Amino acid sequence: MTKDKEKLPLMPFERILKKAGAKRVSKGAMKEFASRMADYVHRLSAESAALATHAGRKTVIESDVRMARKKITK
Repeated sequence: MTKDKEKLPLMPFERILKKAGAKRVSKGAMKEFASRMADYVHRLSAESAALATHAGRKTVIESDVRMARKKITK
């Protein structure tokens, strides 16, 4: 991930973890979860944009995101 990545708010990640069954979530866990998600979203975005560019488009479409997800989660 680039050094200039923006900090994501932590509270949405606490809610996600609690919905998944966690009773309590430490601040460190929220930070790590947010960092991992930011990395994943960055990779997904970059791959989606590359697929759109390869197809000769400036606009990322739904199928680009689906194909990018399949490619980066192999």
